[in-house]
Amino acid sequence: MTVEPPQGTVFVQTTLKVLGGKWKLLILWHLKDGAKRFSELKRLIPEISEKMLIQQLRELEKDTIVSRTVQSAVPLRVEYSFTAYGKSIIPVLQPLCDWGQEHLKWVERGGKSTT
Repeated sequence: MTVEPPQGTVFVQTTLKVLGGKWKLLILWHLKDGAKRFSELKRLIPEISEKMLIQQLRELEKDTIVSRTVQSAVPLRVEYSFTAYGKSIIPVLQPLCDWGQEHLKWVERGGKSTT
């Protein structure tokens, strides 16, 4: 007998496969307002190692969420931005931020409900 996963499970797993991990949502949060150079992203997320930032950007690029543009200026400029398809995630980012803000308030109250 095969047990089917609850409806939606596959979709959540797919989302986590593309956006999961400690840093991807934070990278996307910083890209939502426009293209950023690698050094800008590193400065905005000082806790991430260069190796991890490169890895996460490559994965987002592979999944066609982010594009990498090399500009032929001297010195060489590389910028990261959302692809047209990747922009579809932007409306989801603000509610996640809002939830995080509410969660911090909840934790500060000792994890107790206000109702």
